Amino acid sequence: MKVSTKGRYGIRALVDLAVNAKDGYITLVSIANRNQISVHYLEHVFASLKKAGIVKSVKGAQGGYFLGEDAKNITAEEIITALEGDYKIGEEQIDESASYRNISAAAEKLLWSRVNEELKQILTSVTLEDLVQEYLRLCQNENVMYYI
Repeated sequence: MKVSTKGRYGIRALVDLAVNAKDGYITLVSIANRNQISVHYLEHVFASLKKAGIVKSVKGAQGGYFLGEDAKNITAEEIITALEGDYKIGEEQIDESASYRNISAAAEKLLWSRVNEELKQILTSVTLEDLVQEYLRLCQNENVMYYI
């Protein structure tokens, strides 16, 4: 599985939104500026997120985006699915009479299905809130002064 720029930027933008939207709506321009992402590109990202219900928007001069629900209820799987579609390694299409069918079946059973199971477990166990907390922890660590 390879996560595209859309998926990576979407995660980055959602963490930014969750951190900065505590007191209201956040514009795409402000998210784009803080994260060095094209506003035009973010419009496409947020269209997918809005369609999935992960974000909502308010139009107008004081409008912007906000999370569709609490960050602790939004999983990484929901985000990746909204932005990337199906993230699983697909089954190989095998002709039943093919001489290699048992090799492919063994790989499906011992590799690809297990990779898919583990990936799903990871993506469903990590929430947007987890990402926000890790981001804040990393920011706090950068501000620590070391004295010798």
